[in-house]
Amino acid sequence: MDLELAKRVGIAAAYKGGNVLRSLYGKLFKINKKGAIDLVTEADTGSEKVIIETISKVFPDHAILAEESGFNKGDSDFTWIIDPLDGTTNFTHQLNLFSISIALSLKEDIAIGVVLIPLTGELFTAIKGQGTELNSRPVKVSASETVSDSLLVTGFPYDHNTIHGPVMERFSNCLKASQGIRRLGSAAIDLCFVACGRFDGFWEQNLKPWDTAAGVLIAEEAGAVVTDFSNRSFSIDKKEILATNGNIHNEMVSLMEITRVSHEEF
Repeated sequence: MDLELAKRVGIAAAYKGGNVLRSLYGKLFKINKKGAIDLVTEADTGSEKVIIETISKVFPDHAILAEESGFNKGDSDFTWIIDPLDGTTNFTHQLNLFSISIALSLKEDIAIGVVLIPLTGELFTAIKGQGTELNSRPVKVSASETVSDSLLVTGFPYDHNTIHGPVMERFSNCLKASQGIRRLGSAAIDLCFVACGRFDGFWEQNLKPWDTAAGVLIAEEAGAVVTDFSNRSFSIDKKEILATNGNIHNEMVSLMEITRVSHEEF
């Protein structure tokens, strides 16, 4: 498998999806709800369509796992994992913090990650074992040594009302310990910003594989440590993700510990 070719195809697909998003930005007429605060728009579906078409022209035997259309089994061990619009709520409110996330996995091993932020033009890419680039320039995680010197980022799950206690306790722990916390609304962007050192750590729960697949590889290839909240190895089907620059990881694991336990987390 030519991973450089696959990376180029992933990038081309991301830019085509980005063209769809830019053409519809500020012009949406129909917004549907998958849940109380989980939105889907014609931008999500339009972007996903052109991304899948672009990839399938070159790799017709590869499987596809995409947020809106689900899983389409292929005839090989390769699977493309696609989020055509990560940050739909931001998009619908004309906030430019949204992204396209595309990953290629070989069985359960992520080999390529591509994340495009269409309105800023920032393109994050990684091939396993070859490092991470932002617009073709290598990037690395930050050098912060302690949480007290760190800027953190998080997100709130769509079902946060059912696990409000644990979510807010972790938020409180980290807010007290750090320089500050941001909430951008796109997990893919959060992971990429850890990769390039803008954030020192990120945590969230109840994400889906398409939210994290590309971003995790991009972060790890830039030097990040990625686990669950208990410091166990991470996989994209897990409910918890903690990504840091490595230096603050053990401290962040301690901050993930909670005293109020919700059965919804287990």
